[in-house]
Amino acid sequence: MTPIIVTGDRGAGKTTSCTRLIELARSGGWQVAGVLSPAVVVDGIKIAIDVIDLRSEQRRRLAAYDPYADYPRELHWRFEADVLAWGNAVLAESTSCDMLIVDELGVLEFERGQGWLAGLNALDSGNYQLGIVVIRPELLQQAQQRWPSAQVITIQNVDQAKAEAGRIWREISSG
Repeated sequence: MTPIIVTGDRGAGKTTSCTRLIELARSGGWQVAGVLSPAVVVDGIKIAIDVIDLRSEQRRRLAAYDPYADYPRELHWRFEADVLAWGNAVLAESTSCDMLIVDELGVLEFERGQGWLAGLNALDSGNYQLGIVVIRPELLQQAQQRWPSAQVITIQNVDQAKAEAGRIWREISSG
């Protein structure tokens, strides 16, 4: 089984699309597993990233933004090593399920060999009916090399994100 790749710019609604898919799948009696990584926004500013175990609903703080870090702006995120390890354990136990969500894979996984490596393995296993992986546009080519037959859905905004989730669910549940 090849996952569906959901991509789009920061803030476009990739996690919103996953959240809607999770709601639809659960209402259809599907077992959902994996991780969701919602942004934590205060006064319109993204200050942190949480991670949610989709089986247990347990939520932990994955990363916090550090504007004073002495490295390039896009790397100003301080990741919690223990939460990364916990998330990898969650992902390692996520397969055999109806829907697998890995939100999201990025530079850590594709370029540094860190992050949600168990997510890569879970997606590669194909041990799910529907796999969804969130990828930033700048890493889309690398993801397509790994999963060449994957369908790619590009999210432009939150309204489209919800509509795409509905479309995917209708396709899957009717087929």
